[in-house]
Amino acid sequence: MRSAVRSFLAKETGGAYVREMIEDPRGFSDRWWEQVSDLGWSGLLVPEEHGGTGLGMIDLVVLQEEMGRLPLPGPFFSSSVAATLAALRLGAADLLDRLGRDRQRGTVAVEEGGAGDPLASVATTASPAAGGGWTLSGHKPLVLDGHTADWALVAARSEEGLGAFLVEEPGGQPVPSLDVTRKVARLELDGRPARRVGPAGDQGAIWARVVDDIGIALCAETVGAAERALDLAIEYSKVRVQFDRPIATFQAIKHKIVDMLHQLELARVGTHWAAWASAVEDPLREESAAMCKGFVAEAANMITAESIQVHGGVGFTWDVDCHLLFRRVKQNDVLFGGQSWQRRRLADLILATPAG
Repeated sequence: MRSAVRSFLAKETGGAYVREMIEDPRGFSDRWWEQVSDLGWSGLLVPEEHGGTGLGMIDLVVLQEEMGRLPLPGPFFSSSVAATLAALRLGAADLLDRLGRDRQRGTVAVEEGGAGDPLASVATTASPAAGGGWTLSGHKPLVLDGHTADWALVAARSEEGLGAFLVEEPGGQPVPSLDVTRKVARLELDGRPARRVGPAGDQGAIWARVVDDIGIALCAETVGAAERALDLAIEYSKVRVQFDRPIATFQAIKHKIVDMLHQLELARVGTHWAAWASAVEDPLREESAAMCKGFVAEAANMITAESIQVHGGVGFTWDVDCHLLFRRVKQNDVLFGGQSWQRRRLADLILATPAG
């Protein structure tokens, strides 16, 4: 699977395409989305009875690592990962049909600011509408592909607690972000009609699980970006000559490369373990998700920054992809629960475990 994904992306989604999509307002081409859908990737997590491929978290990690190496522009993550995971956990069969059979694109609107628990930041409210349905009030400042998605699952609070509300054609306003390869939008929700999705009552536990699994997928993408940054640093150090010898022969560069490799392998193992723990419902699933998101972000920040350093002055320019990889991992760090909160959460989970 990894070989097939890497071969397709190298052929159809190379550096020229990535840079073209940076300037494209939508951030992807219809032809590319059709190709991804034909390969079954857009419905990777969608069960077969809903028109998808029916694979799981471990398979997704392979795909995400390869896409992170580019780094991939477009709505794959927002729709085929985030929206699909939410629809699965909420039991929204109609949305799974739309993702699988109809090849629609969804997204999720969760975070509203702050550096802590992303669900704790939710202040958007939902009120019953006079003629049925619900009306939302609030805004979501950063929604992945919120300007091109066919629909969005919005996390909002009602009298029942935290819930999921479907907004058709969200039509968000594009906003700039650190990661120029990933489009984000602001959703103004005051007065927007919505439909409640999922089981009755407080859905806080469901949303928490969705955020955990989204975070693991983000970490897989981050690992891919870090791996590519390491590969670029190694190759450049072999061809960059200074003082009549390749800089790869200098001890300082060797130490950087080894430290980068060390961090990358730990990040990869942590991500794969977290994906497996989620797939099999391991008792340590929640701890593994927090550990993964907390460590991988720090490791990838270090690796991509050191890759720029190995490249020297050219590492800061648009001529190489170092800065694109650095931007991707930096933004992934703060999405769906930053590393500082994940570390505090992990400590709480461990300390709350009864002795013995």
